[in-house]
Amino acid sequence: MKVHFSKYQGTGNDFVLVNNIEGVYPDFTLSQIRFICDRKFGIGSDGFIVLQQRENHDFYMDFYNPDGSKSFCGNGARCAVKFAGDLGFLDSSSVSFQAIDGGHEALLCGDDVKLQMSCSKMPEVIFSGNQDIGPYKKAFFMDTGSPHFAVYVNELSELNTSNVLSIGRKIRNSSAYAENGVNVNLIYIHGPDILSMATYERGVEHETLSCGTGATACALIHAQQREAGSQTILLKTKGGELQISFERNSHGVFSSVHLIGPANLIYEGTISI
Repeated sequence: MKVHFSKYQGTGNDFVLVNNIEGVYPDFTLSQIRFICDRKFGIGSDGFIVLQQRENHDFYMDFYNPDGSKSFCGNGARCAVKFAGDLGFLDSSSVSFQAIDGGHEALLCGDDVKLQMSCSKMPEVIFSGNQDIGPYKKAFFMDTGSPHFAVYVNELSELNTSNVLSIGRKIRNSSAYAENGVNVNLIYIHGPDILSMATYERGVEHETLSCGTGATACALIHAQQREAGSQTILLKTKGGELQISFERNSHGVFSSVHLIGPANLIYEGTISI
């Protein structure tokens, strides 16, 4: 089967996207997905996205990690919105779509996409004495459509790849998270509203240059620690900058959470699978 695809990236998070709105392609198998995402034998990407038709929405975003597992992906969703816009089947710059975690709204702003995130649960504080997660006195967990574990580091140099892989693999494969996996984020504070982060992603099983759900989790964890109200936090990733905007009510609950950043086409092609 020949498949026409487009490859996009959002702050260095790269994805292979296929337009299946018309139902041209049958369901992709696990082996086909893994082949497409393979950087040696296939196209190579941090994820595979298929746009499907969905009643009362512009599309359904069917997202797969390189190992074939499913989750929600923030940067992937931003790329999917830009892809849909580039295909020309959107009625306006306002987009409505569904994903594995439910419905989302988004706004196309040139090369930037402002994506509404699902953040129904608050960050949880984890004390390392209770779990096999390393030497950290305190860590955090938050689900932003995908589960995230986060710890603060004292030096920017601690975001180096070897450190991210060492810590990320240890925590992701710990007894607490081995079964379902978890994304692991290291956070460095530049200032009250500026953070740097690095992420080890489950499903990729390696560091990625950026992570949208991770950036959202890190920003909201930081906002909770600072007891911040309505504002925007800048996240510096190794692939570029993202912004997280949010509101927070008197009870500390987050709402109107948006992930904002660029999404760009890299190239198009056809592959036989």
